[in-house]
Amino acid sequence: MTRRDLIHKWTVYALGLLPVWVLDAYILSRYPLWGTSPMLLPLAVAAVAVLEGAYAGTGFGLAVGLLWELAYPGGFGGLVFYLALAGMAMGAVSQYALSQSFAGCLICSAGVLGLLDLLRVARGLLVDLASLSDLLQVAVPEFLWSLAWTPPVWLLFRTIYRRVGGTKLA
Repeated sequence: MTRRDLIHKWTVYALGLLPVWVLDAYILSRYPLWGTSPMLLPLAVAAVAVLEGAYAGTGFGLAVGLLWELAYPGGFGGLVFYLALAGMAMGAVSQYALSQSFAGCLICSAGVLGLLDLLRVARGLLVDLASLSDLLQVAVPEFLWSLAWTPPVWLLFRTIYRRVGGTKLA
C-alpha cells in the first residue's frame, strides 16, 4: 500500500470509530441495562486487531486507549497501555491461532472484556471499594451486556476492512 492508501485506510477506521464512541459515551450510558453500561471501545479494538493483525491492532489499541483516557473522567493512563497490549495480543492470536472471522472476534472480545473486568474487580478489592460479591454483581452484567454488542461492532469494522483494501472474509 502507498502512504496515501494507508492514510486513507486509517482515516476511514477513525471515522468508523466515531459512531461507536458516540454510542458508548453519549447514548448507551444514559440507558443502563442491569445497572451497567456496555464498553464498546474494547470491542472496536478487538474487531480491528482481528481483521488487521498484531501491528495494526497495537496502533489502533493505543489510539483508542488514548481516546478513552481523554474522553472519560478518572483515568490514570493505564487503559492506553492495556488496549495497546490487548490489540497486539488479539491481532497475534487471530493471525496464528484463530481465524479472522466473527467467531475469532467474539473470542478475542470476551478475552479483552473479561480481563478488563477482572482487573477492575481486583483493583476494587485492593482499595477495599466493596465486597467481591458486590463487585461481581456489576462486572458480570457489564461483561455480558458489552459482549452482546460485538455483532454490530464487528459488522461495522468488517465492512470498513472490505472497503479499504482488505481481502474478502468468510
